[in-house]
Amino acid sequence: MNFTNDKAIYMQIADRICDEIISGKYNDDDRIPSVREYSVLLEVNTNTVVKAYDYLAREEIINTKRGLGYFVTNGAKQHILKMRRNEFMQQTLPEVFRQMRLLGIEIEEVVNLFNK
Repeated sequence: MNFTNDKAIYMQIADRICDEIISGKYNDDDRIPSVREYSVLLEVNTNTVVKAYDYLAREEIINTKRGLGYFVTNGAKQHILKMRRNEFMQQTLPEVFRQMRLLGIEIEEVVNLFNK
């Protein structure tokens, strides 16, 4: 995985796991790799993966079963989609609209491109 400088690495790892849940790699109640397995896979410090898993647990996307590992929470995919839609609508879209105004791009142009 190639990490970028615009976001904390643990958040990029959390995003990757969320992407894997959305894509169907992991479904409700599926076990995800252990902290150690994921840190080896991504070649990062285990503490970074722990931080990502803690974040996902706080967001109720994954949960831990003592002695068994981490598992995808029931309804996690829908929860992630709702969170990402809200983030898109509140953060990304206003910036897109601002740029469109600055550049004189009409909504019809965007709709036509979207429909192609």
